[in-house]
Amino acid sequence: MNKRTVQFSLQLMLILVALVVFSACKKEDNNPDTTVINNPLANPANGPAAGNPDGNSPIPAEAGTEDVSNPDQVIGDGTPQSCTCQAVKDAVAKGGKVVFNCGDQPLTITMDSPALIFNNANPDVVIDGGGLITLSGGGSNRILYMNTCDQSLVWTTPNCDNQDHPRLTVQNITFADGNAVGNGQELDGGGGAIWVRGGRFKAVNTRFFNNVCASTGADVGGGAIRVFSQYNDLPVYIVNSTFGGADGYGNQGSNGGALSSIGVSWTIINSLFTHNKAIGNGGNPAQSGTPGGGSGGAIYNDGNTMTLTLLGTKIENNEVIQHGSGIFFVTNNRTGNIVIDNSVIRNNTGGSWYPVYPNISMHADTKIDVTNSTIE
Repeated sequence: MNKRTVQFSLQLMLILVALVVFSACKKEDNNPDTTVINNPLANPANGPAAGNPDGNSPIPAEAGTEDVSNPDQVIGDGTPQSCTCQAVKDAVAKGGKVVFNCGDQPLTITMDSPALIFNNANPDVVIDGGGLITLSGGGSNRILYMNTCDQSLVWTTPNCDNQDHPRLTVQNITFADGNAVGNGQELDGGGGAIWVRGGRFKAVNTRFFNNVCASTGADVGGGAIRVFSQYNDLPVYIVNSTFGGADGYGNQGSNGGALSSIGVSWTIINSLFTHNKAIGNGGNPAQSGTPGGGSGGAIYNDGNTMTLTLLGTKIENNEVIQHGSGIFFVTNNRTGNIVIDNSVIRNNTGGSWYPVYPNISMHADTKIDVTNSTIE
């Protein structure tokens, strides 16, 4: 090998090393606190997939899945027959990391009453379906209930509306056919699949099909999920999740066909909302002679200082009677705001009061930042 060849080889090696170092540094600098998560429901055996297939927004580390490699509770002995409603309720009541051992095929477990989160059991509760489990309300029952201010679930702090626990995560799981009307934890009739107050709540790689809540009422809602009072006003994370996803799978309620909340911030990443319906009528406050409701085909967000953040998310083919075919967002004291990036909101139908963007009902002076998105 001659001198010129050696020099060239050394130069090429230095260039390659520099490129590797630069690439590594660049990746770290761009997304220092993000995570990549495996989604076992990206190609499910039945029903629409979990998440927006076109969503590619980065996921903050705190919004990712929780590690359940060392579970605290295991439901089942490896057979489908061992995975009963009572086994689910017993495991969830104990808290900690809850997983399923029900065989290697998809399984639906029908709940005869909601699984309850007890505030004094474990500050962290993770329910992981492993991509195989569907929890069903059987068309008659809410599926999961958490309330830090419910004395029957034990008060653990003097400020039940603002405590940091329980921290509830549902992941790699499907919730179907929940019904919030007429069960023991009916409360306001909201949250067909899940009702949450206090602590923290997060849903990752989840699907919500055909859940329903009360059909009328000025402020009641959340065909799939209803949330109140998150600790220190921190956001609820919804990541890689689907609400509806196809005709015949949508959720519905008086307001917020999929999601409903009062005074709660949401950060929704790479998720899909389709075929959800807000079926109340008369709005809020209810018009004379009406029962009220009918706003927020996909999302109903009401309160004061709160933020709705949509990243890599698609909202389409949802329906309303009154306002906000895709989103209803009212910040009463005008301190809340909306952030939309890398998202699509279109082809939602019904309603009125669209002062700034179609599909979104909000006060004209509400701060809204829209980037790299389609709203039509």
